[in-house]
Amino acid sequence: MTPQVTDHKGGVWSIAVPIPDNPLGHTLVHLLETDRGPVLIDTGWDDPDSWTTLVAGITACGFAPDELHGVLITHHHPDHHGLSGKVREASGAWIAMHAADTAVVRRTREAEPGRWLDHLTARLAAAGAPDEHLAPLREARAQGRGRTYPGQGAALPDRDIGPGELLDLPGRRVRALWTPGHTPGHVCLHLEEEHPSGRADGFGRLFSGDHLLPGITPHIGLYEDPKGPEDPKGAQDPEGPEGAGVHDPLGDYLDSLERVGKLAPAEVLPAHQHAFTDATGRVRELIAHHEERLRRLRELLREPRTPWQLAMAMEWNRPWEQLPYASRNIAVSEAEAHLRRLVKQGRAEQVPGSGPVRYQAV
Repeated sequence: MTPQVTDHKGGVWSIAVPIPDNPLGHTLVHLLETDRGPVLIDTGWDDPDSWTTLVAGITACGFAPDELHGVLITHHHPDHHGLSGKVREASGAWIAMHAADTAVVRRTREAEPGRWLDHLTARLAAAGAPDEHLAPLREARAQGRGRTYPGQGAALPDRDIGPGELLDLPGRRVRALWTPGHTPGHVCLHLEEEHPSGRADGFGRLFSGDHLLPGITPHIGLYEDPKGPEDPKGAQDPEGPEGAGVHDPLGDYLDSLERVGKLAPAEVLPAHQHAFTDATGRVRELIAHHEERLRRLRELLREPRTPWQLAMAMEWNRPWEQLPYASRNIAVSEAEAHLRRLVKQGRAEQVPGSGPVRYQAV
């Protein structure tokens, strides 16, 4: 197997690590050379072929896996954090992540078997999902399935990535930028060094994870927490979007985009698709996209709707009837995140009454 490896110059490489059965195709794992050895930014999905590709890619960059010094994780999703356990086992490398996402990893490990199915079923039922959609989840729970889910083999990070921190990477200047939205602890990493091409339009390079992608709008849904509502930092808020202290993932994301836009790096090295320039222009496109989507959703809410009904009426990359089962769950979570934004802005409110919660424009 010949890995797809790109030399971005200046001691920066990318390795395309495959994601099995996923339209994204691969995660771009970046390798950064430091005076203490190479450091990975993300690791890829926990799969034998993915691991083989990652090892071959590290070798193609001129290093052995046991030379890895550390791993910086942009966020906890399994296509980024999944292979961290194998990396640590092979090299003894430290693993670093923002504390908010480390907390998600810890809660996931501590959750009772099947808790994720319970969480998902309850969330979808509250959103107004029909019984025929809930039935497979209930059947899986009754049969004892759902005891594991992606990411359980990932390492528990042993270092925190603090917002604004200049990371301890000898010979390199990498500063962390906390960019919540896609996950509560997502971080981008700014390489505060002149671009190797000598470009003057912008400064440095930004490892953007899933926060900023050249042609994809990152999924912004409710922050996931398989443990439950008893954790005040979890994503399950029994009061619904009006509850005190409720997370606003879309608001977090838009605020984070503004900060990245002001940073204006010369080049962006994302975790999917390809490297690109004009980060500020891409930020403007994404902010405009979400503002237009919020406007359209408010029009849909002239008629009271449940989150499920709202998701059915929203525009996706294919008609609702053609969306796979799992994609519908993601769509509902994204609809709920937009609802929370509208409620926080005073542009929508919950309709009093029993049964699945409904919302309307105000």
